[in-house]
Formats: sequence, structure tokens, C-alpha cells
Amino acid sequence: MTRPIRVAIIGSGPAGIYAADTLMKSPQADNPGVSIDILERMPAPFGLIRYGVAPDHPRIKGIVKSLHQVLNKEQVNFYGNVEFGTDVTMDELFTFYDAVVFATGANADRALDIPGLDLEGSFGAAEFVAWYDGQPEFPREWDLSHEKVAVVGVGNVSLDVSRILGKTADELLVTEIPD
Repeated sequence: MTRPIRVAIIGSGPAGIYAADTLMKSPQADNPGVSIDILERMPAPFGLIRYGVAPDHPRIKGIVKSLHQVLNKEQVNFYGNVEFGTDVTMDELFTFYDAVVFATGANADRALDIPGLDLEGSFGAAEFVAWYDGQPEFPREWDLSHEKVAVVGVGNVSLDVSRILGKTADELLVTEIPD
């Protein structure tokens, strides 16, 4: 094969970008080379680093700098607003690419067996996090008029949600939270 190996990566979160980085560092990348197109459903790259990390986590958000270094390589092209299964099919991909890597991540809440979870005013963390991170597929309105909120869980996301809810507007001004 005298042309570069052509690879499509579906998903531009950390896993997809690290896959591109690994492919460029592989022995096959030297001769005849590798050409990588990263196809992303969202308009911007970085997956949950962009749309799932609390805006007051600058250290975690700093990972974006490393990911940008990979995206800026000559062998890598980024195409946003491209949804696998809707805009492009597997057959179409294999018409143009030698390999396809899926790195689509997790972007929804896991169903929990908690009584009352389906009641009005009960929301999964993914929906709230997507809202405060400005994920474009989620509504821009959120009712913040309630004085009391119960957050179920003690994991990283629960702590992020609790911390964001406990901050004042002035405290959030120094973060990357959308207007």
C-alpha cells in the first residue's frame, strides 16, 4: 500500500483523540503514513471534558490543551456535527477508510431503581451537567427558583452538582460556566 492508511474515529472525546495520537505514534504511521478523520456528533470536540466536567475545574479542563496538540497535527482532520447512523453509515465509511474506531463515550444517566425517580422535579445529573456546561443538545432554561435540593449520591458528578448549586453567581464568574 503506497497511500496513507485512512482511519475514521467516531467520537472526539479523550478516548477518540488518544486513539488518534496512538495511531500517529505506531510503526505503521511512518511508512506509508496515516490519515485520520475524527467525526463528532457535537459541534465542538473533547466530549465529556467539554460537556461533562464542572466549569470550576480548571485543572481538568486543562487536559484540553493536550488534546488540542493532537488535533493540530497535519494528519488529523476534525469534522463536527456529523452523526454516525444519520449522516454517515458503516458502508459509507468503509468506502473511504481502511479502519473505523468507535470512541463514543457515555452521555446519559444510568437508570436507577429509586422510588420517585419519575416524579416531577426529579432529574438525572447528566441533564443538569449538560445544562451548566452549555451542551447544545439540551435546553438552555433551568428552573433555579427552588431553595432546597436533594442530590442523591456521593460520586464525583454528585459532588460537582452540589458544589455548582451551592455557588453564587459572583463565584461562578471566574469559571467557564456559560452565561
